[in-house]
Amino acid sequence: MNEAETRADLIDPKLKACGWGVVEGSKILREYPITAGKIQTGGIRAKKMTADYVLVYKGIKLAVIEAKSDDLGVGEGVAQAKQYAAKLTLETTYSTNGKEIYSICMKTGAEGLVADYLTPEQLWKKSIDNGQLIIENERQWFEKFASVPFEDVGGTKGARYYQEIAVQKTLEAVSKGENRILLTLATGTGKTFIAFQIAWKLFHTRWNLSAMDNGKLKIDSEEKNKYHARRPRILFLADRNILANQAFNAFSAFPEDALVRINPKEIRKGGRVPTNGSIFFTIFQTFMTSLVDNGELTMDNEEESLPMAAPLMDNGELTMDNEEECLPMAAEPNPNYQLSTVNSPLSNVNYQLYPADFFDFIIIDECHRGGANDEGNWRGILEYFSPAVQLGLTATPKRKDNVDTYRYFGEPVYVYSLKEGINDGFLTPFKVKRIKTTLDDYIYTSDDQIIEGEIEEGKLYTEPDFNKIIEIKAREAKRVQIYMDDANQKEKAIIFCATQDHAAAVRDLVNQYKKSTHPDYCVRVTANDGQIGETFLETFQDNEKTIPTILTTSQKLSTGVDARNIRNIVLMRPVNSMIEFKQIVGRGTRLFDGKDFFTIYDFVDAYHHFSDPEWDGEPLEPATGGEPKPPKTPCKVCGQSPCICEKPPAAPCEICGELNCICNRIRKIKVKLKDGKEREIQSMISTSFWSADGKPISAEEFLNNLFGELPNLFKSEDELRTLWSNPITRRTLLEKLADAGFGKEELGALQKLIDAEKSDLFDVLEYVFNSDIKPMTREARVAAAQATIFALLDNKQKEFIEFVLSKYIESGVEELDQEKLPILLTNKYQSLEDAKDILGDVSNISRLFIEFQQHLYKQKVA
Repeated sequence: MNEAETRADLIDPKLKACGWGVVEGSKILREYPITAGKIQTGGIRAKKMTADYVLVYKGIKLAVIEAKSDDLGVGEGVAQAKQYAAKLTLETTYSTNGKEIYSICMKTGAEGLVADYLTPEQLWKKSIDNGQLIIENERQWFEKFASVPFEDVGGTKGARYYQEIAVQKTLEAVSKGENRILLTLATGTGKTFIAFQIAWKLFHTRWNLSAMDNGKLKIDSEEKNKYHARRPRILFLADRNILANQAFNAFSAFPEDALVRINPKEIRKGGRVPTNGSIFFTIFQTFMTSLVDNGELTMDNEEESLPMAAPLMDNGELTMDNEEECLPMAAEPNPNYQLSTVNSPLSNVNYQLYPADFFDFIIIDECHRGGANDEGNWRGILEYFSPAVQLGLTATPKRKDNVDTYRYFGEPVYVYSLKEGINDGFLTPFKVKRIKTTLDDYIYTSDDQIIEGEIEEGKLYTEPDFNKIIEIKAREAKRVQIYMDDANQKEKAIIFCATQDHAAAVRDLVNQYKKSTHPDYCVRVTANDGQIGETFLETFQDNEKTIPTILTTSQKLSTGVDARNIRNIVLMRPVNSMIEFKQIVGRGTRLFDGKDFFTIYDFVDAYHHFSDPEWDGEPLEPATGGEPKPPKTPCKVCGQSPCICEKPPAAPCEICGELNCICNRIRKIKVKLKDGKEREIQSMISTSFWSADGKPISAEEFLNNLFGELPNLFKSEDELRTLWSNPITRRTLLEKLADAGFGKEELGALQKLIDAEKSDLFDVLEYVFNSDIKPMTREARVAAAQATIFALLDNKQKEFIEFVLSKYIESGVEELDQEKLPILLTNKYQSLEDAKDILGDVSNISRLFIEFQQHLYKQKVA
């Protein structure tokens, strides 16, 4: 029997006899897709990882079965069975040929032939109860959560395998009474969707804090009567409005009256916080403040304009990288800014207007950015709501920069890395273009003009200094020109700049070089841009819209931008943090139809992060040593930590008049290069290829990973040249390539990938065959072969072939196809009869057209 017959006649009856599909709550998933298949070009994907059978009981996947035909040994499926079980984090897996069953326990390592499959109850006890949920009330809550199906959002969005695992691991922790939970998943893998599914199951099972008693669940215990079957109150807490708004929209499957977007204006207006609802969304800044200006904030982007506390501080001062986006951004300082008075309804910061046990479950988005930082005021929110179960979401497994996050939440219950996402086909691969210029650093010379500031003679200004300490417009103009000349200007991109001023300057330079006629082709999105910036960002995220095409930013867009069609990430500022580097790269990893890869344009040598072992390796343990931090001492007046006592109104500086004094800030140096000097700036672009785990690989390996191997249609470069130099055999070769999945679109994408849009497809295929041979342009090929081509032609023939070659240089090898000949003749001579009068009969013209191509391709060009 073949495999299908083996399944139908031998395996399916055996599973049924063991209760699968018969016992209530049990079912069999057949041909279950695990991965999507690694992305390859032209919409092609590598083979999906698909399990023949997955056994499900009470809503939980418990085992996988790899089936083989009955004429193969049972051991032929063992490797696959183990691979699939590891992916799905299942304890039990089987390989079978219908006649024998080979059982494997991934937990204990025990394996061997067995007579039958475990029944649903046996497998449940082995996988769930045994050593995991052994207490009756824990098991019952776990079963309750499992009984609520994943919400597919109207059939538009099913859960991926790793998302199901993340949800299950989280709810398993909730069932065990754990109250601090961490999930670590790469950017672009759907953390908000996971949060939605967790909330969905909590909501529909009516789980809430009243079910908890010293870490144990009360239901079905002696204190069952204390459990109140009400909907839970869940808080989604972010640090940027865009993240809170995206989450609010992503939870739209909930009843409308269940969702509450906490609005600071409404809090001020009513003097109280909203309490009617189940799922609440807000940002830290709204909760952390009662800052008023005669009852009104002066900013359009008021929530994100408020001071953001210690995680962004450096010894009490805002650091240069983030100061611009963290300070209040009013056009004029407002001396009336003050903390609310005791008589105000907002005498406490907003979160303290809720009872400490109001929320049952709190989801902290991007929790590594300060929410759990011991030194941050944001930590006060989490400590205040300490009774709640708190779930941290992060994309960064690295410990060195976020040790407090891991100390607070503990080890993640599940980790899904960038490497896994790319290899599974759920994230997009990338290439890096490293760009160097002769003005990457600068020493002042007297022929340059100092427009503003005081320059230090003899000082070498390097990348971290530019656009913060020193500004040279010609340098930025050259970088923008390099990018605009190299990139496809129709592709969406984000350019990361040093400051908001720098982002404005780059925006203007892009718009000066653009081919588009639209005034909003490139726009800036920073904290200073307020609501107009948010509107630009929302439009940019709409994949049906092409304007704006490019966004410039400084800090604001490094996280939280769910724009799937971003094709280029441009780094024009240093990225010193591995956490931030991963977040920025994550802007391009999201999937989109026709998006085979994205490109990182690296002007600042950020590529060195790929060689860091923490790029996508195992999390490093935090460094030990030194004295532990002493616990914070509560304020002697209010008894709170951090202190919430009334503070005196802030007063502007007597000298500069600014609330946040700028007297000691360094005045930026502005330099104008001498006339003509900017034209002397030289540049070099070096394209490199990287595997998903951050290792440099050859172009051939990258191409094979992305495209799969080209079919073996020629054995050598010489054979390829012979086939290609004749339009008839070339057409046959192209047809065979198309039949093998490498049609015009795929070869065009390959051409673009290796930066060979101006080269002949012959050079592209030659490069894939031998990556030591760099593609040459069509213009260079014509120039090198022209003398040989024209040697035996008369003037009339020469004129026609010159015309053909000009079309070839302009459009590509399609112009040399035999079917194109009549069109070329008509375009050149108005009619075929006129062409024959000048060039001779059809056979002579055809021979001329074929023979000149042999000279164009046959000889190797140095």
